Amino acid sequence: MRVVLAEDLFLLRDGLVRMLEAFGFEIAAAVESGPELTRALAEFNPDVAVVDVRLPPTHTDEGLQCALAARRARPGLPVLVLSQHVEQLYARELLADGQGGIGYLLKDRVFDAEQFIDAVRRVAAGGTAMDPQVIQQLLSRRSAGDRPLGRLTPREVEVLELMAQGRSNAAIAAQLVVTERAIAKHTSNIFAKLGLEVSDDDNRRVLAVLAYLDRDR
Repeated sequence: MRVVLAEDLFLLRDGLVRMLEAFGFEIAAAVESGPELTRALAEFNPDVAVVDVRLPPTHTDEGLQCALAARRARPGLPVLVLSQHVEQLYARELLADGQGGIGYLLKDRVFDAEQFIDAVRRVAAGGTAMDPQVIQQLLSRRSAGDRPLGRLTPREVEVLELMAQGRSNAAIAAQLVVTERAIAKHTSNIFAKLGLEVSDDDNRRVLAVLAYLDRDR
């Protein structure tokens, strides 16, 4: 599995390269700036890109902007964002297109190699890997009284947040200690209240929810 990695801090970039290689990934390129990332994504056509948000030359949202541009050129390119920051505007745009694997992890909340490697593999396979704090920030941008999200019950909001992390109905049921049938009912209610069509594909469902929540901002 070929990876393009973008991280401007040398020690962290080198550590990530060594970790990925130890788990059998091929590092097609490890770069430190936005322009280098753009060139590497175009040249190497990786199976997954792991990118920091803030890269030179702007040190603002260069990494996310490069990822968005690359996904416009290659729809569905799997992208795992690894950052200390949640850049909400571009993160929502990245999540909302509904194509390909997407992940967003916070650096200080990745606690072991297995967690990180599992996220890379999941995103490369077309799934999602979302830190719960990222999801909370994305969802909280709309006030509780905002009409679509305000229709949901507290339990439905819990289910929605777990769905947005890429979890299946069975996994949500286990975490909330209820039956899978109850989660299926909550899921149906969520989609009905948000005006979204039910999909058998959990990942597309998550992205559709996030895309909907991003509308009319």
